[in-house]
Amino acid sequence: MMCITARHFNLNRILLLTIGLWPYQQSKFSRLRFIFFLGILTTAILFQVTTFFNSKCTADLVVKILSSALFFTTFVIKYIFFAINAETVKDLLTQLQHICDQLKDECENAILERYSYNAKRYTIVLTTLSICTISALIVAQLCPNIINAILPINVSQSHHLPIMTEYFVDQEKYFSLIFLHLNAAFCIGIAAMVSTGTMLIAYLEHTCGLFKISSYRIKRAMRAIVLQNINTKNDTLMLEEIRCAVDIHRQAMKLSKTLVSKFEAMLFCLIAIGVISLSLNLFQIFQIASNGDNNIDEILFPSVLVFISVLYMFCANYVPQNVTDHNNQVFVTVYNVQWYIAPLYVQKLMLFLLQRNTREFTLGVGGLFVGSLESFAMLVKASVSYFTVIYSTQ
Repeated sequence: MMCITARHFNLNRILLLTIGLWPYQQSKFSRLRFIFFLGILTTAILFQVTTFFNSKCTADLVVKILSSALFFTTFVIKYIFFAINAETVKDLLTQLQHICDQLKDECENAILERYSYNAKRYTIVLTTLSICTISALIVAQLCPNIINAILPINVSQSHHLPIMTEYFVDQEKYFSLIFLHLNAAFCIGIAAMVSTGTMLIAYLEHTCGLFKISSYRIKRAMRAIVLQNINTKNDTLMLEEIRCAVDIHRQAMKLSKTLVSKFEAMLFCLIAIGVISLSLNLFQIFQIASNGDNNIDEILFPSVLVFISVLYMFCANYVPQNVTDHNNQVFVTVYNVQWYIAPLYVQKLMLFLLQRNTREFTLGVGGLFVGSLESFAMLVKASVSYFTVIYSTQ
């Protein structure tokens, strides 16, 4: 018996173990690590909001603080909601394991292996991209200090953080600790976003594999009809093959819908906060550019946040679109096979399957938002529209 968590989700397991969210190993140390990391994330948001206490509240200040604070809030939302649904993730993996145990054909296992490889590729690419982004951001912040160490100048330079904070201490004196805290929070947040996101992507990729297996079983059953003589034994095998194809198709839809329904509240919050954060960070970039400042430090951080937000929105909509396309491909397969030469009782089964296509299968949030590339374009368009409204008021 193949263990899918060890073979198909091994990279996701390592990432989730790092931040204490792997559902199968919830030790006391994992819970303490979760609390510690969550404390760093929440205090990073708190010390950004406390800037309002010691500064005059202006529109520019509100935009500057909220543009980063809301982005850090998305980290906390993903971290908490995934921890709350740890048992749900474990149960979904158990259901997927049960389905995989029923695969006996080598071609079906090969199909699932191929989609497992796709999931691992997504995980590796996104993890590498996040490491490069974090490294570039940290190096950019330390670059002035590095240059000053190599080419020292007599003029003292004040330290600068990419976001506004208020720790109620001398920030020049304790700059190293503040710098460490903020960057630790950013690293933990990105790790939480990548590890939980790639886990959901990997799971949905495996459901795409199940849809592909359903198409394969339909083709195999109809090919048997064309190549073999119809007799009682073949009738039984043919009906069983079609029944298995319909059953795995139904289970793939159920697993996909269940996953999205369990994380529906999280996705709704991420959509709302993500659009607002993207709009505010776009405003930050254009405001700095319009002021004629050539300070790369100031424009770099909001640019990174915009890049991460757009990439996350794209991935969050591309994967559900991929699931929908694989579901539609099952019905395309039914249309294309020579079902009309099959016995009448087989044709009736095929018609029942085709009738299912009259109801569109999509993965959405509360019936208000459907995950698709069209929705991704809609979110970006909405963010740009809000940014335009804010920018026009200045």
